[in-house]
Amino acid sequence: MKVKEALHGIAKELAAHSIEDAHLEAEIILMHFLGLTRARLFVALEDELLPGGIEALEQIVERRIAHEPLAYIIGYREFFGRDFYVAPGVLIPRPETELLVEEALGFIAQRFPQRDPIIAEIGTGSGVIAISLALEMPRARIYATDISSRALEIAAFNCEQHGVGIELLEGDLLAPVPEPVDIVIANLPYVRDEEIEGLADEIKVYEPIVALSGGPDGLDKMRQLLSDVSGSSERLRPGSLILLEIGPAQGEALAAWTQDVLPTATIELVPDLSGMVRALKVIIT
Repeated sequence: MKVKEALHGIAKELAAHSIEDAHLEAEIILMHFLGLTRARLFVALEDELLPGGIEALEQIVERRIAHEPLAYIIGYREFFGRDFYVAPGVLIPRPETELLVEEALGFIAQRFPQRDPIIAEIGTGSGVIAISLALEMPRARIYATDISSRALEIAAFNCEQHGVGIELLEGDLLAPVPEPVDIVIANLPYVRDEEIEGLADEIKVYEPIVALSGGPDGLDKMRQLLSDVSGSSERLRPGSLILLEIGPAQGEALAAWTQDVLPTATIELVPDLSGMVRALKVIIT
């Protein structure tokens, strides 16, 4: 079997099992299996696959048509232009989360021209947000917390792979962070409990529910974090920023609640490029 025949066959099989972007995923599977870049894959389309390799390739395809996430199968996901190791036990990074990094970098450029900020990422998972910030701001002091020791192991591997020094701390929300910070950034669970069952199998079966389920209205963890901040002057430094990823329909309710508990704060809902609200931005004055 030639590579081009395998590519066509995999794409056809994925499409038959309702896998979106079937042709693109077929390319990624073959790139991973053959250890090729996309450009080199297309140069190799006329090459023959070794007979022994076909069976191994079929096993990968079988995992995908069982709706195991492609990122778990190939072991990485791109985020903010870089590849990060992902595995069961951490949420797979989504493109919309890059907005948090962009907003944080914009705030840092505006507010910290003369000194480097202290940053805490809460619920770090695979560490992609904290590591992306560390690579863009190498002199910043960054803490990353998670309640999952497995997640922190994966984050530690990604720190090593990208050559950054981040202090990884096990614990809930800001509790393990040892000093006040300038920026709190988090992609906390925000899926409403009643929505969990309706998620695609590759999400609800394979990704950690604890990283998805945010309570009856999806805002439990965010309210807990904001309450912790409002009840303590030792968590944040003056003029600090809180950035939270949220669902598009949650913005107004969370903004109103935040204004009640942090009445002097400046609150903004941040849309993505399509105009959908994706983040809550809170500046503590």
